[in-house]
Amino acid sequence: MKRGAAGTVRGIAAAVLAALFVATAGTALHRQAASVAGVEVPWGVVAALVLLASVQLWLAAWSRSILPTAVSGVVSYAAVGVLSSAGPAKQLVLGDAVGNVWVFGIAAVTLVMLVVASRLRAGQPAAAAVAVEPLLPR
Repeated sequence: MKRGAAGTVRGIAAAVLAALFVATAGTALHRQAASVAGVEVPWGVVAALVLLASVQLWLAAWSRSILPTAVSGVVSYAAVGVLSSAGPAKQLVLGDAVGNVWVFGIAAVTLVMLVVASRLRAGQPAAAAVAVEPLLPR
């Protein structure tokens, strides 16, 4: 197997495992709320989406490709879809506002992280050139 193909397979495998972790942890986390001055603030859904974004950014930086970011978004969305489609007594993601933000936020965060990862990737050659040949004071 060629070096580039092995890296792609490794990146996709890591993306699938990371996506399953994020889907499970985010689903467990998204219902958490804190009471502030008598108002329930759903901090868990924000934390779950930040977890997703950070894992996707890490995957893009680690693999030097945006493909694992896309794969992790699709797998996370599919896994949360499976968790939300169980029977009424077994549903882990409800169809209320917080559940909808978690489900549809996965798609939105994935799109944003694809743009961020591609912009970071586009800026990589200049950064690599500076790292290889640092500027010396004259």
